[in-house]
Amino acid sequence: SHKSSKREWKPLEDHSCTDVPWLLLFILFCVGMGFICGFSIATGAAARLLSGYDSYGNICGQKNVKVEGIINSGLDLTHKKYVFFLDPCNIDLVHQRIKSLALCVSACPRKELKTLADIQKFAETNGSSLCSYELQPSEYTTDPRAAKLCPKYPVPESAPIPFFHRCAPVNISCYAKFAEALITFVSDSSVLHRLISGVMTSKEIIMGLCLLSLVLSMILMVIIRYISRVLVWILTILVILGSLGGTGVLWWLYAKQRISASAVETQIAKDNLQALLIYAISATVFTVILFLIMLIMRKRVALTIALFHVAGKVFIHLPLLVFQPFWTFFVLILFWTYWITVLLFLGTTGSPVPNEEGFVEFRMVGPLKYMWWYHVVGLIWISEFILACQQMTVAGAVVTYYFTREKRNLPFTPILASVNRLVCYHLGTVAKGSFIITLVKIPRMILMYIHTQLKGKENACARCMLKACICCLWCLEKCLTYLNQNAYTATAINSTNFCTSAKDAFVILVENALRVAAINTVGDFMLFLGKVLIVCSTGLAGIMLLNYQRDYTIWVLPLIIVCLFAFLVAHCFLSIYEMVVDVLFLCFAIDTKYNDGSPGREFYMDKVLM
Repeated sequence: SHKSSKREWKPLEDHSCTDVPWLLLFILFCVGMGFICGFSIATGAAARLLSGYDSYGNICGQKNVKVEGIINSGLDLTHKKYVFFLDPCNIDLVHQRIKSLALCVSACPRKELKTLADIQKFAETNGSSLCSYELQPSEYTTDPRAAKLCPKYPVPESAPIPFFHRCAPVNISCYAKFAEALITFVSDSSVLHRLISGVMTSKEIIMGLCLLSLVLSMILMVIIRYISRVLVWILTILVILGSLGGTGVLWWLYAKQRISASAVETQIAKDNLQALLIYAISATVFTVILFLIMLIMRKRVALTIALFHVAGKVFIHLPLLVFQPFWTFFVLILFWTYWITVLLFLGTTGSPVPNEEGFVEFRMVGPLKYMWWYHVVGLIWISEFILACQQMTVAGAVVTYYFTREKRNLPFTPILASVNRLVCYHLGTVAKGSFIITLVKIPRMILMYIHTQLKGKENACARCMLKACICCLWCLEKCLTYLNQNAYTATAINSTNFCTSAKDAFVILVENALRVAAINTVGDFMLFLGKVLIVCSTGLAGIMLLNYQRDYTIWVLPLIIVCLFAFLVAHCFLSIYEMVVDVLFLCFAIDTKYNDGSPGREFYMDKVLM
């Protein structure tokens, strides 16, 4: 501790680059991600995914190269742009693909074809032969091989899927089995239909209510500083009343039982009486302890209220903070879209290999099979990196606000200044922090996967141990996330490396353990009440509006959608609030530790916190 007190906290005095090796590692990793994307496009996966390919390995709509040992490969299919499945409804649920011969055709059958003669007529009039390449349209009705090489009739009416040149049946009922396997709970497709039509008819209301939840969240951000004291009092009174009421009821029941039990001398009555006595005594002890805790925590709760008040001021000085979740969400969506696209590419990369039926499959050979894993790690690490960048930006802006004595001298937009600092100096720290979270997340994901695989097998002990491991990892992840956030704050204040920052922040948090507990319990509960408030208001408005439509739509699903959206929005906004409160608290703790208000060591804090 001598060393850490020697190295004074010097807020915002010098900026230096932190954790450069980690930044280089992260850049290398991203280059690897780019390489996977480039590799899958270069090996023709993108063309295969977009243009589609037939069972013989030909890409539709272009000239192809011959594959050794496969008949019908290497055809020129420049005019046949669409993939047509001979039996589109035969879906293999295990491997999630269609088990059917696929061909390239020049047009999809736009009306139902009932017999082979119809198929032949379609081929002759539209020039689109739906049977395998060996058969000429004139042989459809005469050749005995037609039974195997022609589509199963009646051929359903189908239309090409936009962008992906594949013919899909217009009537989706043939995929009902597939859908049933995915949605087991909807036994009757008409229920699903009614639910979806309910959502479609009330989509304007849903949009309006989602907007309402956004507006409410923004309003709450501004007024929470004024109502934080009231919220804490409500919470305190509720807890006191609840514990007193519970204890009172238990003693009353005990007394009542005691009187009636003197008449009936049975063992069961005695046992019940004893149990009630034990419950009542433990409830009393609990209540007394709770009151003591409240007395001890009184000052700390006051600190929480003050922090909420200052956090409200921060939002008035830095209004752009409110839009932080939008940027993060937007960047995440962009990254996830890219990730899923590359994942689809990876599904069609590889070299053509003949399978049992004599058709072509594309399989990755050798070390390339493990590109999937790299890609999955990339998903977790880069997503965590984006979230950590948001934490660092918020921390930087709040730290600048806190440690600027004259609020008039704040930079024009502290947030842009903070982003600038992050990009110039601290990307390595963020990469390291997010990597640590990834290290905990991946084993948890693997264990969860194993757990789902064991569902049917009755091995209770193994599953229980797995559950325990998953829970421990989850707790570890939560603690690390909290510590990371404080480490980012310390980095923003001092420009130190991740490990040093984490250690310093940890020391400060341990010294203020009781305050941390108060802020996390009381503060989180207040924010939870805020979320409940927003969800309830939106839900109420939803019930009022959807009530007018109840005659012709099911309004359960729209309401659920709206409430979920409201909760997500409230969560995004209030998590920023929580972040600001945490950062302010660390600043406050450092301020109280190193300054005492004497000349030359004045406090930086707001009057409310004094």
